[in-house]
Amino acid sequence: MARTVDVRLHLLTVFGAAVVATHCGHARGAEQEPRSPEAATVLAAAAGNPRNSEGDFIALADGRVLFIYSHYYTDSAEDAAPAYLASRTSYDGGATWTSQSQQVVANEAQQNVMSVSLVRLASGEIALFYLRKNSNTDLRPVVRFSADEAATWSEPTEIIPPSEMGYYVVNNDRVVQTASGRLIVPAAHHVDNTDDAVGRYAEAVCYLSDDNGRRWRRGRGRARVVRQVENALQEPGVVPLSDGRLLMFCRTSAGSQYFAYSEDDGETWSEPCPGTLQSPLSPASIERIPGTNDLLAIWNNNSTRGYHRTPLTAAISRDDGQTWIHVQDIESDPAGFYCYTAIEFVDDHVLLGYCAGRAGLPDGLLATKLTRAPLASFVPSSASP
Repeated sequence: MARTVDVRLHLLTVFGAAVVATHCGHARGAEQEPRSPEAATVLAAAAGNPRNSEGDFIALADGRVLFIYSHYYTDSAEDAAPAYLASRTSYDGGATWTSQSQQVVANEAQQNVMSVSLVRLASGEIALFYLRKNSNTDLRPVVRFSADEAATWSEPTEIIPPSEMGYYVVNNDRVVQTASGRLIVPAAHHVDNTDDAVGRYAEAVCYLSDDNGRRWRRGRGRARVVRQVENALQEPGVVPLSDGRLLMFCRTSAGSQYFAYSEDDGETWSEPCPGTLQSPLSPASIERIPGTNDLLAIWNNNSTRGYHRTPLTAAISRDDGQTWIHVQDIESDPAGFYCYTAIEFVDDHVLLGYCAGRAGLPDGLLATKLTRAPLASFVPSSASP
């Protein structure tokens, strides 16, 4: 039986900026004017290609950067419409991108393939994770491997066996490999799904591999909250902290991302609680800046509890997510819709890839925007890494 958690959020106003405080810490409101990227490319919808949806980056050994995403190819842009995995390539560190897409993985599912994570493994190989969407009761991730810098890919390996079939949402840019070499796939298991409907309530689980992705098993624990939080725990992500723990963050309809912690490399998780990022019903992305203990978060900085996915905001934490500083909006159009952000650090720049449409669904997910900005623009100038 799930234990009750305190979901109360205390909203204050300090010098005109909204502040969200919980028993897990706090985040400050936007401190600066919206920042323009150094470079931006939009993968816009077109005839016969009604949606180009969320993906992930990987830096290749020869200096190229690859972005793999879902390319929809019929007249429908709905989540279950047909799509295959396609790629664009940058030859200048993400400043510009090729104008034509290349098919990477054909649509091998009954509905589509989507939600890419690309990971440079400890072995040196590249792992390509994605979801096969077959039905409302069968959505499971698989992984392919490349030993030749994404020129070719292996046959897919199932992560969740048919005996554990269900609807498991794994967002793009979510898979991590920890310092121990363990791969972690965080998934939202929608336990109430039927053939006709996707349930809003989910439990967060992790699938683990200790041999660079060849064999998988479910972690011993799961994270869940009381049923009063109807949209929870959705679209989880995981990021390593400076003390060796892992932080899990999940979207909810309770006005904030919920946080949980693992002290055993993803095997078990603490009781989720309201975290330090106020948030609507929208995913956050959090990654560690290489060579530092700083965390970079990209999320929608509002607590409307619905699908109001603007502004898109960046912030830095230097205390493992307890507080956030250098808060600045990346996108602030009140009619915009920004979400499903992939983060990649390339030399002294940050690449972001996110859905950037107009308010509402599915319109908000039709186009993906790729941006590049100096890393220094995200961190306080007094202590840039």
